[in-house]
Amino acid sequence: MGASGEHGDAIVFTGCDLIAGGSAAISAGASAAAGGGGAAGHAHAGRRWEVVIAGKRVKTVDVHAHCIVPDAAKVINHPLEAPGLLWSNVGERLAAMDATGVDYEALSINPYWYRAERDAAAELIRINNETLAQFCAGNPDRFVAFATAALQYPDLAAQQLDHAVKNLGFRGVGVAGSVAGEDLANPRFHPFWRKCEELGVLVFMHPLGTRELEPSGRLAGSGLLTNTIGNPLETTIALSHLIFEGTLDRFPGLKICAAHGGGFLPSYANRSDAVIRTFPHRVGPLPKNRPTEYLRGGQLYFDSIMFTGEGMRHLIAEAGVEHVVMGTDYPFPWNTHPVDHILGVPGLSDADKIAILGGTAARLLGIES
Repeated sequence: MGASGEHGDAIVFTGCDLIAGGSAAISAGASAAAGGGGAAGHAHAGRRWEVVIAGKRVKTVDVHAHCIVPDAAKVINHPLEAPGLLWSNVGERLAAMDATGVDYEALSINPYWYRAERDAAAELIRINNETLAQFCAGNPDRFVAFATAALQYPDLAAQQLDHAVKNLGFRGVGVAGSVAGEDLANPRFHPFWRKCEELGVLVFMHPLGTRELEPSGRLAGSGLLTNTIGNPLETTIALSHLIFEGTLDRFPGLKICAAHGGGFLPSYANRSDAVIRTFPHRVGPLPKNRPTEYLRGGQLYFDSIMFTGEGMRHLIAEAGVEHVVMGTDYPFPWNTHPVDHILGVPGLSDADKIAILGGTAARLLGIES
């Protein structure tokens, strides 16, 4: 992600450095037998923690892992982060994955190019996607990636996605929660959504904050509210528009994974149902289903960055266990113990844990089990 992303810092990928630091950096596996549905104990320091549930090795997938391609950022002179925050060796990333029980990362780049001119955006996306594809091809047992697209030019974005999937082997695409202030439900983005549906790719939605609020100062002061509140709020707005404006109805084959547990929507989605009853003449054209039904309808998925077991329990209760997947927000320490976090959710069966840890994401991203 770039400096304009949610954290203001990022991990840097350079194609040659990443490939050079590939599988040789992976520690030897170290798993412990687990009985009664428990998971394997953590590996010893420096060893890879292999997750085992009910005696079965479980492949874990992190759908929310950030990166950036410096050569692409240079195309529009996008600033990189402070030197102390730049990592150019995949060994450290793999070490973190091994220590936390993550087998696969699905890499994504927070869009910082939505205001770039068309030619520059085309070149930037070409470099992004070719670099990520090369890296994943060199490390196929640990990484997949979400393609990038210049969504401010929906026709170009559709072409870029088509090329990324058919020629570069991508299995998903990343988007922000808005495009330079425009809602994703705007009909001008229909060509892009149509292509996503046609190709059957998973769309990873990551917010860039609610920039429209920032000039007012409402998110200023202590608490880093531009991130703490602004990021999940943008996701809430984006998903709400996709529901109420009929985008999900128009493209029923869409599959969207929303970062940070879907923002605030799953926590308060019943208000979206209630507004139809309360103000029936003011809500505009209605979606085909009640808004809450879209949480469980097979189009929306949510990552596990919910911080507490109770938060996860409620997300699962609202969205269904089959729509929740593991996310870490790597390299930022929002969810530093992602596997333990899921294993600690009350009331989950072994099958539920396996699905959230990686089974569902592996199916959506075409990762072989």
